[in-house]
Amino acid sequence: MNNLNSILIEGNLVRDPLYRSTTKGTPLCTFSLASNRFFKQDSQLEKEVGFFDVETWSKLAENCYNLGHKGRGVRVVGRLKQDRWTGSDGKARSRVTIVAEHVEFRPEFKKTGSTGEETAAEADEALETEALSDDDDLAAQFADAHDAEYEAAF
Repeated sequence: MNNLNSILIEGNLVRDPLYRSTTKGTPLCTFSLASNRFFKQDSQLEKEVGFFDVETWSKLAENCYNLGHKGRGVRVVGRLKQDRWTGSDGKARSRVTIVAEHVEFRPEFKKTGSTGEETAAEADEALETEALSDDDDLAAQFADAHDAEYEAAF
């Protein structure tokens, strides 16, 4: 029986996602996110920021690369993976990454006019959060939503 290995994390992308393919041609997208934690200590509000590396594979990788950009809010559901190796100096090294199984991007609100206010129609459109998963059905739904979003932009 497998032990439980599951993580849910929210944050903002630190930089634009990187896209590449493995030698067998499987798409891989990696990105880093910053997650803020606020807590009170001695009547002062403190902030702690954690930085986490995320990797996505296949269609999910392609979709994350197309939708993600620096600063965009994201929620990731996945599992932790630990890589271990020996460095060139002979010391043991390790790194923990998140392998995403489901990714949701926070809506982006578009500003209109010189007042910076958005219309009700744009607000409703922006509230439709893009949710991405390795499931083929969800990937197809995403493709349709992405095409509509692309056409609306032009």
